[in-house]
Amino acid sequence: MAIMRIKEIVAMSSEDRAAKLVNLRAELARIKTMINAGGAVENPTRVRELRKTIAQILTVENEKKLGIRQVIVEAEEKPKKKTEKATAAKKSVTKKTETNETKETAAQ
Repeated sequence: MAIMRIKEIVAMSSEDRAAKLVNLRAELARIKTMINAGGAVENPTRVRELRKTIAQILTVENEKKLGIRQVIVEAEEKPKKKTEKATAAKKSVTKKTETNETKETAAQ
């Protein structure tokens, strides 16, 4: 499981990201020291997760500095158009319920 999601990283302030980056780097250094000493690591995939999260934090920071991240966030907030398939499915459900309602009223 991921340590942090991109949405969580983007939502953090710059100071919080810097603090989190320091903590993650310290944990990565500790685990690498254990590996180099020949000790058994309880979760070897944690190294990959740490490296990936550190890279994501650095990427978001650089995107914020360059002004790229703001454009991406605005693009995601736009409402998505309904697909033709979803609209057609919704219409067929509506027709079925109307048909059932007319049958019920006719029976009464």
